[in-house]
Amino acid sequence: MSENLKKITEDTFDAATKQGIVLVDFYADWCGPCRMIAPHLETLSKELEGQASIVKLDVDHAQQIASKYQVTSIPTLILFREGKEVGRIVGVRDLKALREFILSAKK
Repeated sequence: MSENLKKITEDTFDAATKQGIVLVDFYADWCGPCRMIAPHLETLSKELEGQASIVKLDVDHAQQIASKYQVTSIPTLILFREGKEVGRIVGVRDLKALREFILSAKK
């Protein structure tokens, strides 16, 4: 997993998602598909810097947040705009689809 993407916790979740466009990657270290999507998220975090933030939340250590957002499969990517959920993807997607998904929140 990339170490450049910011990891958040249950304690920092609200602050991390309350402003701007934020994509939260609900993941676990043991999840193969989560590791497959990580390089795409790393690329997009650099490419979209200043437009959107991408953060990671380990569901093994944030079960209350995962439950609150009904995350039952990982990876689940939830897109927030100003603290409100505006989109969700479950499973692996390619770089282009992820870019379009994140940019859709700007509309």
